[in-house]
Amino acid sequence: MPLEDDPLSCISKARVKERIRYYFGDQLIPEASSFKYLGIITRSDLNWADHVNYILRKVWKALHFTTLILKKGNNNTKPLAYTALLRPILEYGAVCWDRHREGQVSALNRVQKRAAKFVNNINEWG
Repeated sequence: MPLEDDPLSCISKARVKERIRYYFGDQLIPEASSFKYLGIITRSDLNWADHVNYILRKVWKALHFTTLILKKGNNNTKPLAYTALLRPILEYGAVCWDRHREGQVSALNRVQKRAAKFVNNINEWG
């Protein structure tokens, strides 16, 4: 199997003039600035912006889908949907990047606020 078809890559944080090259057998493993492993996007400079943006996109899609499906749902179904569908997305991997940047935290708080309005049957405008 050619290595370019394989999602195998490495991240190097060496501060030397010549980077270390890693091989798998006789094939060179390409260097990457970021990679996704177990659902967490890690960058070589440990900036979590890519991962937080990925989580935000994913949770906004799930929230939109949930609000469309449960628009007329009863008061017991909406908190269960939030707990089962939205909260695991927000909490997965939060130990790694939690409270990293103020802008990222405020974006996550906006999603939480919108989900709370949905769960408590509060209209978007008030």
